[in-house]
Amino acid sequence: MNKNKYHCCATCINFKPEKTDQGMRYHCVRLGYETKPDYQFNCWEPKPHVVELMNKEK
Repeated sequence: MNKNKYHCCATCINFKPEKTDQGMRYHCVRLGYETKPDYQFNCWEPKPHVVELMNKEK
């Protein structure tokens, strides 16, 4: 199985960071709950610039 080095929440189109008075808050719009930038889920959909990077490496 090939491991994708780009596969993490921070590179997903559904990842929404938000700066609050208490610090950064990371939220997955698709899953509907807080996450962390380095978490990985099977519903990952890469941002356009990440798709370009992955295509360059092929």
